[in-house]
Amino acid sequence: MTTNDRDSKDNKDNLLSSVKNALLILRSFSMDEPEKKISDLATELGLNKSTVSRTMATLASEGFVYKDPESKKYRLGMTIISLSGIINNNMDVYRESQPILNKLVQDIDETAHISVLDNTDVIYIQKIECKHYVRALSHVGRRNPAYCTSSGKVLLAHADDSVVETVINTGLKKYTDTTITDPDKLREELKKIKEDGFAYSLAEFNEGVHSVAAPIYDYTGKVIAALTVVGPMQRIQQSKIRPLAKKVIEASMEISDRMGYWR
Repeated sequence: MTTNDRDSKDNKDNLLSSVKNALLILRSFSMDEPEKKISDLATELGLNKSTVSRTMATLASEGFVYKDPESKKYRLGMTIISLSGIINNNMDVYRESQPILNKLVQDIDETAHISVLDNTDVIYIQKIECKHYVRALSHVGRRNPAYCTSSGKVLLAHADDSVVETVINTGLKKYTDTTITDPDKLREELKKIKEDGFAYSLAEFNEGVHSVAAPIYDYTGKVIAALTVVGPMQRIQQSKIRPLAKKVIEASMEISDRMGYWR
């Protein structure tokens, strides 16, 4: 290898490293931690402060992050919002589900979501709030573990076995007393969910929060998303799960019809 070849390879490696650092930084922001200092990011990601500082300056120049002049903390910038809007506008399930979600929420007076599977987690891509003052805490873009949420279990029930095994191998953390942490029990539950056509979570992820979910199909018959209704256990009682599931399934199938699904 010549000197020029080595220099070219080093430049490519440095570029890839910089891109990776930028992506790690952007992914570190969340609703729980929407603002961070350079020192916070360096400690969290195990990077040098100088590296983080240079990367943040570049991201800020392109509008991906914004630095508060008073607190010196960074938060995600308007470019992120612009890109997320493009994604949402081009997701058929996002567009097609809107009127059906509105109708469902008006009917049952509980909050409804559309979510998709991303690796071992579910991500909420749409949310319609109910009018109740007491609401289950959630938001668009939130990432939750799949194995202990009703939407996640629906999506896992229709996923490849390899995806389920990856979730199991990653670890089934116990969030509440009702969280399923036994791999065999989870496999059996997913099998039953696929047969029943819906899933429910009785405080498996958050104490006092119950939810019901059903799959959304595309024109090929593939499950691409889940429709979930969530609320406090005082309103979504265990005795009401099946009647509620019927309405959730009807709504999810209506969305599937709009997606071109042939029953």
